[in-house]
Amino acid sequence: MTTITTDEGKFNLPEHSNLLETLEKLGYAVEYQCRNGYCGSCRIKLLSGCVSYAQLPMAFLQPDEILPCCCQAQTDLHIKCRFRQPEN
Repeated sequence: MTTITTDEGKFNLPEHSNLLETLEKLGYAVEYQCRNGYCGSCRIKLLSGCVSYAQLPMAFLQPDEILPCCCQAQTDLHIKCRFRQPEN
């Protein structure tokens, strides 16, 4: 199991779990469109850790960015991601 650290806290990412789906379930605000690495809408900052991709994503990424829709965590990760703002 991988530990994911954000500005809001920490959680465990079960093995073979999709990071984007887990972030959504936990209430984090992550934009997305294609969910397969093509558009790059879901890119987030990777502050520390290492990920891999089954297929290289088509979206352009900076060295400190990952696509949670299609990456696999190889180590514990520290990412820049915030909770959704409550709706009024």
